[in-house]
Amino acid sequence: MAEQLSGKVAAVTGAASGIGLECARTMLAEGAEVVLIDRAAERLEALCEELGPKAHPLVVDLLHGPQVDAIATRIEELVGPVDIFHANAGAYVGGPAAEGDPDAWDRMLNLNINAAFRSVRAVLPGMIERKTGDVIFTSSVAGVVPVVWEPIYTASKFAVQAFLHATRRQVAPHGIRMGAVLPGPVVTALLDDWPKEKMEEALANGSLMQPKEVAEAVLFMLTRPRGVVIRDLVILPNSVDL
Repeated sequence: MAEQLSGKVAAVTGAASGIGLECARTMLAEGAEVVLIDRAAERLEALCEELGPKAHPLVVDLLHGPQVDAIATRIEELVGPVDIFHANAGAYVGGPAAEGDPDAWDRMLNLNINAAFRSVRAVLPGMIERKTGDVIFTSSVAGVVPVVWEPIYTASKFAVQAFLHATRRQVAPHGIRMGAVLPGPVVTALLDDWPKEKMEEALANGSLMQPKEVAEAVLFMLTRPRGVVIRDLVILPNSVDL
């Protein structure tokens, strides 16, 4: 059924590539006005020109607190109050904790946790005032099943799950739905840190998904009747045994 999001204003962080871009494409195809948020200005401009008049670029450095705090105001200036906010941006660090780079950990934790929480805080007051809204996190199966080769990334996604479900219970009385899509491994730039042999094995045995499959899951979450919330939607390649 087409145009399921007609009349809605959506915003997606980390929208210049990967899952974020595919989610933006899917929402556009369903009739939403979509604000693509990323720090890659030239990439955003080119993408929005390609995607059409309902796609709007918004350049934000998610590690710059004041820029994040202004997200809701800037979205409203572009297209109106935000109905759907997808906190998608994130980074990945894998490998043994004993051999890790704490500076790389800090950057990933700041993006996956602090920036995500801060961006959601920026949009919630308007949603509460309007008594409606949807907030979706791109989490990970690592947020519910500790993954042995990625302890710091796993910790960041457990934090996302904790924030999401505590906050969800606070805002549900205001008509706001909050949920997370929790994919297994997806073919995106986040997997650039994977060892080459691990990537080759995953591609060969079909244990990686495509971003479009995550976008379709997000659309399913957004198009349930307003009285229904999908708290957590775990999606895995069929070959992954978890």
